[in-house]
Amino acid sequence: MRPKEKVGVLCSRVRIEEKYIFAVLEQRGIDYERLDERHIFFDMQDPRYYHQYDVILDRSISYTNGLNSLRVLNAWGIPTVNSLEVATICGDKLATTAALAAAGLPQPHTLVAFSTDSALDAIENIGYPVVIKPVVGSWGRLLAKVNDREAAEAVLEHKAKLGSVQHSVFYIQEYIPKPGRDIRAIVIGDKTVAAIYRKSDHWITNTARGGAGEPCPITPALDELSVKAAQAVGSGILAIDVLEHPERGYLVNEINHTMEFHTAMPTTGIDIPGLIVDHILKIAQEKREVIHD
Repeated sequence: MRPKEKVGVLCSRVRIEEKYIFAVLEQRGIDYERLDERHIFFDMQDPRYYHQYDVILDRSISYTNGLNSLRVLNAWGIPTVNSLEVATICGDKLATTAALAAAGLPQPHTLVAFSTDSALDAIENIGYPVVIKPVVGSWGRLLAKVNDREAAEAVLEHKAKLGSVQHSVFYIQEYIPKPGRDIRAIVIGDKTVAAIYRKSDHWITNTARGGAGEPCPITPALDELSVKAAQAVGSGILAIDVLEHPERGYLVNEINHTMEFHTAMPTTGIDIPGLIVDHILKIAQEKREVIHD
């Protein structure tokens, strides 16, 4: 009799989402191990230790640590959820925008520049107001809504003076007048399993910034767009952030590959951690079938 699948969960700080996932794994009697990125290491000449895992779930809150861990694990042929390809694209807003554009999916008008002068030209081209974002970042941090040229010059100068790689690319989007909300749709595999409105009086509606969750109906149009967006970046377990434009309809804004769901789960009543575990076990089973063929 074949032993049961063994699951690794890559994380550092254990949030409520990881607690939910661990609880499901324990309830189902699944052999799993927490891989704390602050304590593990990779011997690049000896991958044997990590081959005990049939699949590893990435729940790292550090994009850099998670990405580099996936790079090693996938190079060793160890299945991960999400994959290195998906994490690379979703963790970089410019890469996400490029993937969505290649798939022909609707998204906000976006411009990219590499100097303060060209960034200012880009902003003047698109017209005020605009939103300036770092290409890497989450939780609505370091976003700036810019209403005029004076503010644009100040924000661009500050970014340039910061001097980091993160701020050397100027990522500029048109400002979308939201109806006091946006949508977070959760896609697992090829299905939109849950969706919520994130409501706020502020133009940033992230729940990490105080936005409140309300149930959002999964219409055929929202489901189709969300699944296509997930497929455009490689599919997996993903949160698709969607804006509602008053004339153009749904626009894909961002895609998150290590999503939080502490608001979506109680708001929708959907067993999101259970569906996550179902998906990673499916990936583990597929690996075993390949090995035994």
